Amino acid sequence: MSFPLQFRRTTPGVLLAAFLLVLATVLVGSGQSSQAAALEAAAPAKAAKKPTVVLVHGAFADASGWNDVTSRLQKQGYPVYAWSNPLRGLSTDAAYLRDFLSTIKGKVILVGHSYGGAVITEASTGNKSVESLVYVAAYALAKGENVAAANELGGGHSSVVENIVVRPYPGAPKGDGDAMVKPSKFHDIFAQDLPRSLTKVMGASQRPAALSSLVIPAGEPGWKTIPSYFLVAKNDHLIPTKAQDAMAKRAGATTKRVASSHVLMMTHPKVTADFIVRADRQR
Repeated sequence: MSFPLQFRRTTPGVLLAAFLLVLATVLVGSGQSSQAAALEAAAPAKAAKKPTVVLVHGAFADASGWNDVTSRLQKQGYPVYAWSNPLRGLSTDAAYLRDFLSTIKGKVILVGHSYGGAVITEASTGNKSVESLVYVAAYALAKGENVAAANELGGGHSSVVENIVVRPYPGAPKGDGDAMVKPSKFHDIFAQDLPRSLTKVMGASQRPAALSSLVIPAGEPGWKTIPSYFLVAKNDHLIPTKAQDAMAKRAGATTKRVASSHVLMMTHPKVTADFIVRADRQR
């Protein structure tokens, strides 16, 4: 067998050098591929480190009010739960939420609207997984305070108690019942800046809350130890703006005031979602 002239003239040393060069090229390429694979594998893990956002609705509403906010957060990679609030009373609702939070791995941002703010305030106490509390036109109650009393903070006054209908439910304690905003007053009290065609449906489909939830005193508040953020609705007809300002100041919350009715998360979903993301990035 004969080889081309150029191979017959090549010395063993040159052949060895050529072989080592090829081997080095293969190893470098393999190393780069391994490094790229490692980076790709790490990317999902890094994304998974985002805290889970738990959205808690208030009385006379349900989790659907968070739909636009949920969608915006999910597009940014946040795991989200729009939790269904039982609305049976502050102590039991907070206990229910605590049990729910115990099933979530990793850090959590708790977001509450209206009465949902009172629930996250109590449910978060002592929970090291909760890294931030975000109040959206909500109640950030102090120990021993109730929802009805909080409406009077800062000299505010709410007309909601004067415009509710109470109906019986099986097993209700004496003097208690299911409370709902009068459908005829729902637009003006709850969402005066949304179309009447929408608020008419909202008023008809509202979830009632136990009347006693308005007067049950709160326990130790989570905002004493957990960083808090507060979106104040400047045109709120349910929780007076003065009361919201007072609660935000008392909690030492990072605050943003928005020209909105009580349903700020529906009228300004982008502002609400961005504020929640801000609570994550500032941790």
